[in-house]
Amino acid sequence: MKYIKTTELSSKYQHLERMSINDIATHINNEDKTVALAVEKQLKDIEKLVVIIVEKLKKGGRLFYIGAGTSGRLGILDASECPPTFGVPDDLVIGLIAGGDTAIRKAVENAEDSITQSWEDLKEYHISDMDVLIGIAASGSTPYVVSAIEKANLNAIVTACITMNEGSPLALVAKHPIIVNVGPEFVTGSSRLKAGTAQKMVLNMITTATMIQLGRVEGNRMVDMQLTNTKLVERGIKMIMEDLNVNYDVAKNLLLKHGSVRKAILNFSDAKK
Repeated sequence: MKYIKTTELSSKYQHLERMSINDIATHINNEDKTVALAVEKQLKDIEKLVVIIVEKLKKGGRLFYIGAGTSGRLGILDASECPPTFGVPDDLVIGLIAGGDTAIRKAVENAEDSITQSWEDLKEYHISDMDVLIGIAASGSTPYVVSAIEKANLNAIVTACITMNEGSPLALVAKHPIIVNVGPEFVTGSSRLKAGTAQKMVLNMITTATMIQLGRVEGNRMVDMQLTNTKLVERGIKMIMEDLNVNYDVAKNLLLKHGSVRKAILNFSDAKK
């Protein structure tokens, strides 16, 4: 039986072009309110997946995201934010998109329809059974993504997916599917809306929980964050001031000397012993 693409069902709103801006914003906001509840139903599956990811990363593995269009861009966004936020290497979480880097900004014609290119893209990173691969596709039918998961399965690589459609090819082939049914979009078929929001929420949970489990957060603070701008330097200084009960100048000197909040606190504490 053919599965139902709920993300492609007709919007329950009609004549959008006749709506006021307030009405449009209100209806989108009301639809967005349902997303967190849909994600909540998948927390158990998210937890199970994070346990596996943490285990793999502790043994030297990596986390890969693969997607096309909005889904691919969201994976790249999440991956690219891990190093500055948690101080991990650039190649610990890797995001790949159909069409390559060009597709981050512009749609690449027919890129998502290839059933061979995704595995070629992954091979460039020497993906292995030490790693975890998560396919991201709202529809659950993107050939570029589905074929990557199929090939990874054949190579004993842990596979998972984030999709919005139960019974979709991606949901069926991934070993650890996360299926968030957000229903029809406000603009029919525009999965950058609720589907994209749901994907971002799940990705936030996966990497944040993983990094906390890997010891990259202390208390509630990003002690390993990269000091890439003035705002982050000031945030780091404040952390050190609060943790060590020192003044601004001392905290600043410690941070600039050691290059990270964690190292600054550890070295100060060791020096006082």
